[in-house]
Amino acid sequence: MLEAPPLLLAAVLLGLVLLVVLLLLLRHWGWGLCLIGWNEFVLQPIHNLLMGDTKEQRILNHVLQHAEPGNAQSVLEAIDTYCEQKEWAMNVGDKKGKIVDAVIQEHQPSVLLELGAYCGYSAVRMARLLSPGARLITIEINPDCAAITQRMVDFAGVKDKVTLVVGASQDIIPQLKKKYDVDTLDMVFLDHWKDRYLPDTLLLEECGLLRKGTVLLADNVICPGAPDFLAHVRGSSCFECTHYQSFLEYREVVDGLEKAIYKGPGSEAGP
Repeated sequence: MLEAPPLLLAAVLLGLVLLVVLLLLLRHWGWGLCLIGWNEFVLQPIHNLLMGDTKEQRILNHVLQHAEPGNAQSVLEAIDTYCEQKEWAMNVGDKKGKIVDAVIQEHQPSVLLELGAYCGYSAVRMARLLSPGARLITIEINPDCAAITQRMVDFAGVKDKVTLVVGASQDIIPQLKKKYDVDTLDMVFLDHWKDRYLPDTLLLEECGLLRKGTVLLADNVICPGAPDFLAHVRGSSCFECTHYQSFLEYREVVDGLEKAIYKGPGSEAGP
């Protein structure tokens, strides 16, 4: 009996592993998200290895080459163009971005916290609309993404409004009052790990960072989803909720944002 060459065996094994990954993605996410997951977790690492850089670095390079320094809108347009035409990325995107714009303009926050900066798209988007003297604190756990965010913010001309903090949200939130001179927050944009939405909301309240009227705006509450967060804010009389249906960034997959306005700890209904 002939023995199969080691490379052939390795290729077959790799093929079986990739098939299992694809089936698992399909089972949990459906075709739309499955294709994104296949690209992000299988094809993207191979692409990065061949190119010698990362997708996030390629997005930044595209911005530096095609956007106008100091022009935040041109930075957003350059990112959107790249992610629509070349590589998908988990920015809030133009469609949902317009909803974020409307919420910022309606509530005009003076102190805004962002959980999850990624490449700086939403930080640039929100900072460009802040009033003079207002500030945005954005927390990013990945040092590489944080470095790209800082360069993006600097290039867009909004660095005077943005404070970037590198670390885990659950570690940074308790430091906001003493280390970052935050009394209470006017608005929080949640766009990090979806399983952190609820724990961090509870932590913000526990740390006394929410006041009556604080706006929580959560992205991706439908896709990939944050069901425990939605159940909490919608089921509590401490929050007044509004849902904005939209689509996943750069895809025709249904998604949405949830706005939850904090009404204060004494708003719980009695027995």
